[in-house]
Amino acid sequence: MKRKALFIINPISGGKKKDGVPELIDQNLEKGVFDATIVFSDGVSHARIIASEAVNKYDIITAVGGDGTVNEIASAIVGSNTALGIVPYGSGNGLARFLGVPMNPQQAIKTLSSGRVESIDSGMVNGQPFFNMAGMGFDAHISEVFSHGKKRGFISYIKSSLQEIATYNEQDYHIEIDGKVYNRKAFMLSIANSSQYGNNAHISPKASVQDGLLDVCLIRKFPLWRFPEMGVRMLTKTSEGTNYVEIIRGKEINVTRQTEGPIHLDGEPQVMGTAIHINVVPNSLKVIVGQSYN
Repeated sequence: MKRKALFIINPISGGKKKDGVPELIDQNLEKGVFDATIVFSDGVSHARIIASEAVNKYDIITAVGGDGTVNEIASAIVGSNTALGIVPYGSGNGLARFLGVPMNPQQAIKTLSSGRVESIDSGMVNGQPFFNMAGMGFDAHISEVFSHGKKRGFISYIKSSLQEIATYNEQDYHIEIDGKVYNRKAFMLSIANSSQYGNNAHISPKASVQDGLLDVCLIRKFPLWRFPEMGVRMLTKTSEGTNYVEIIRGKEINVTRQTEGPIHLDGEPQVMGTAIHINVVPNSLKVIVGQSYN
């Protein structure tokens, strides 16, 4: 009996055209295994609505887009028996890269047949799920700035970062992790489920999506001239080797900050207040991983 697969395509993710994706699916999906349905999302949260209506009616719901599209669809199917598939078309594709999903769309589609299903953890920020990375401070600020720009893609993201980094200051955070209290100044406070933001920039190299823990990454403000070094450290998985990065792991996290402001969930920004509750939900999402994932 064929497995039912739904593909939800975000037409604007990553600034890449998706007109040819249905043909790619037709050419590369194993027809003897899957009976495929393809839909395009139309606007913010539409992918989540489509997935909510399809959950448990399909064996696999595949996100064709970036981490934001993955978040919308995964948020609708988390806790169900429906598995998440990913065909990466975003700016960073952090979760897909971490899970070993090929960046080549044709190979990613083929992985839906050849890959295996794993159960991974999800995180919650004030009751809202994330699956790769959440954060506040500079990266959330950039996500907010980036969301209002006309151009998508990695280069536009880097330009936004370079324009804003010199004038953005550290903030004070009161953090409680599994009952232990930390008071810290931080330029960024990232909550890592996987190890990376995207584009193989690893902020928490030892993070695992299957350990029942979240990695609280506190990044101090560093001199602008050290920006290239920090970039190299993330690309070489050596971010913990600097005094500017502190990582604390835990299950229940409470953060109090001085003012409300943007927070991002898998790169998608929204405004939250001063009190933030974060927790992990172990083994809550079924996802198809690539053959290189271990």
